[in-house]
Amino acid sequence: MQAFAFHAAKALFVAPGGAAQLAEHVLRLGGRSVMVVTDPGVVRAGLLEPVLQGLRGAGLAVSCFADVEPDPPVDVVLRAAGQARASGADCIVGFGGGSSLDAAKLAAVLAGGDTRLEDIYGVDKVRGHRLPLALVPTTAGTGSEVTPIAIVTTGEGMKQGVVSPVLLPDVALLDADLTLGLPRAVTAATGIDAMVHAIEAYTSKRLKNPVSDSLAREALCLLSRNIHRVCDTPSDRAARQDMLLGACMAGMAFANAPVAAVHALAYPVGARFHVPHGLSNSLVLGPVLRFNLPAAHGHYAELAGQVLPDAEGSVEARATALIEWLEALPGALGIPTRLAQVGIGAGDIDALADDAMRQTRLLVNNPRELGRDDAAALYRLAL
Repeated sequence: MQAFAFHAAKALFVAPGGAAQLAEHVLRLGGRSVMVVTDPGVVRAGLLEPVLQGLRGAGLAVSCFADVEPDPPVDVVLRAAGQARASGADCIVGFGGGSSLDAAKLAAVLAGGDTRLEDIYGVDKVRGHRLPLALVPTTAGTGSEVTPIAIVTTGEGMKQGVVSPVLLPDVALLDADLTLGLPRAVTAATGIDAMVHAIEAYTSKRLKNPVSDSLAREALCLLSRNIHRVCDTPSDRAARQDMLLGACMAGMAFANAPVAAVHALAYPVGARFHVPHGLSNSLVLGPVLRFNLPAAHGHYAELAGQVLPDAEGSVEARATALIEWLEALPGALGIPTRLAQVGIGAGDIDALADDAMRQTRLLVNNPRELGRDDAAALYRLAL
């Protein structure tokens, strides 16, 4: 066995209804003045007010930044950090989907010292102090609550990642009750996003290790066995909890064995056309899996055992069966299956391919080398 390192959140709490105990976790972190980072959708859904009441009822001073946008742009992150400083916050709570959690991570870093955002893009560039940080996801998808990664939109078609163990939270809290009201389309897209995390972690060329492998396998098992159930029966609490745990475990896996070409091709789709991240991943998943098949068929066959336990035949046959199952999944769940359905045409391919090739942090992890012509061809297959 080769040497490896594994990083994780300091504490993980899994409890339906557990958001009611958020104030206790903040107090244990030494917080007295907390800022909650979230988005307008969470506010409209009525999820935020009980949390704010619980924090205030525990004697905490509370402010709220509720302006997070999907794929948060630089100005949103800077405004969140500025409000945290102005309010005297000594603890940050991220509450919402992946964008809110990412913004909260960066606000905790930027408000905790004199770090500049433009200086920390890339890997292991965060230095200095971070405010105490608790993250509470309201979707079962990104796994951002347990990853050392935050994604920022820096311009048209461009996203930058900040990757550092400093971004790992002090507390991650999984409360399935917060996901009960998710619309079907969001449930489906975020669930597929989590599956992509598990698959890409398991097949990552770099830093793949036995711990991340175990998490990825179990995550894919939980996600694949419950995604139809949560879409068809959205009030199924047990299935929601399994999805949330599966997404979290997939997040822990790819936090240590990084994602690759699916994400590299998905990021430009999201940045240029404002397609939600999970759906962007779903739209390019099939073509990328088939492209990687010659280099990753053994790993795909192993994962097929988690999703399709009755799959038989050769390694190639079982790997192909997994890909076919994943290709059919978006249509079965009722979400878009082609790039054309989200407004992307043949004339957009060149710009998307150019943008994808800038995602070197991700492409280096892909099991098969992928060039610019390959990226363009894969986008055409996904049209």
